[in-house]
Amino acid sequence: MSKIAKMAGIVPNSFEDYKCDANEVLKFRLVREEADITSHHWFRPDMSHQVFGDQESIFGYKNLEIQMYYTAARLNTYLNIRYKDKVSPEKHEGLKPDDVIGSLAKEIPPGYYSNIDDFSAAIAKDTTFKPFGEKLHSYTVDEDGEKREFEIYKTDIECPGFREYHQRLQTFVLFFIDAASFIDVDDDRWSFYLLFEKYKSAGNTMYAIGGYMTVYNYYAYPSRHRPRISQVLVLPPFQKQGHGAQLLQTFYNRCYGDSDILDITVEDPSESFQRLRDFVDARNCQKLKSFQPDKLKAGFDEDMVREARSKLKLNRRQIKRVYEILRLKVTNVNKKEEYTQYRLEIKRRLNIPFQKNGRDFEKLEKALMPDELSATLSCMTLQQRHQYLQKAFEELEEVYRHVINRLDMA
Repeated sequence: MSKIAKMAGIVPNSFEDYKCDANEVLKFRLVREEADITSHHWFRPDMSHQVFGDQESIFGYKNLEIQMYYTAARLNTYLNIRYKDKVSPEKHEGLKPDDVIGSLAKEIPPGYYSNIDDFSAAIAKDTTFKPFGEKLHSYTVDEDGEKREFEIYKTDIECPGFREYHQRLQTFVLFFIDAASFIDVDDDRWSFYLLFEKYKSAGNTMYAIGGYMTVYNYYAYPSRHRPRISQVLVLPPFQKQGHGAQLLQTFYNRCYGDSDILDITVEDPSESFQRLRDFVDARNCQKLKSFQPDKLKAGFDEDMVREARSKLKLNRRQIKRVYEILRLKVTNVNKKEEYTQYRLEIKRRLNIPFQKNGRDFEKLEKALMPDELSATLSCMTLQQRHQYLQKAFEELEEVYRHVINRLDMA
């Protein structure tokens, strides 16, 4: 760690030009052809604290640029830094620059390129790339009148060449999934769903990685299993195009006909993935008999649980959440009695004071120890409880509205 990092984040004014935000200086590129190396088609990370520390800052360089380039299919990697100037112990009061390359090299597999000419020569190897595993689904996306073709594949770690490929692919999770960690690929209960764009270049059929999903197959007593979705990542150049929903639905379709699967779970879903999951699950549930408008207005019941679990492999908690979304969808908020009935039903659930297995007290749970949480809730006055419930309801309704809006556009 550099001396500057030990100074509680305080940088002398004379060195401010040598401090930068890692998220601003790190550039990713998915390179399909040599011209992409110098094009404007690059993207930044969502986060960098898992590599560069909580402050997400780098010290020691003026006008720093970190280049992490990947060939779009094989993910052969180029790593380099450029800068106008850097500190040195001899000239800058004994200070040393942060070891940027060393920090990144710890996270990416060996064999990356540091010479741009060697990397450029490696681009041609993508012409012989074929996706790993079994093709499950193909679809097209219309973007500004142009049809783009995509395919989803399922594979496992034993597929020849995939272990090494996955080592390169998983480096992205450090920059786009919070609290991410590399998975133990030696455990054969992992399966992988890969998203590729399929396109033509100079007469060749080519592929570019767009994202992926990992699933772990847990045992469910006494003789069934319960797949758990672990990591889902659609890379920034492919976001906001519906690929996350395609990945999730493709995985679901594999599960529906498997009588050994009890239900599907998700490992600590982020807010963005929970929204995606809500949309896909609500879209599927609204086709079921037990989720038709007249049934929804009558309230949550066990028919919903049985049908959604047997046909869609959803767990009870997610089924209840989907019910609340679809119930809001069919509720006329302009009819006071109808809307009040819905609001009171949600608040009754939110009023369960120690619902530690839900998302309702997530913010409090993160801020307080369990005994502090219990004390806080028990010490709330009636007025404070009402205020909390109203605020919680409004926040939840806003989340549900986003899902409903997407359902209306689907």
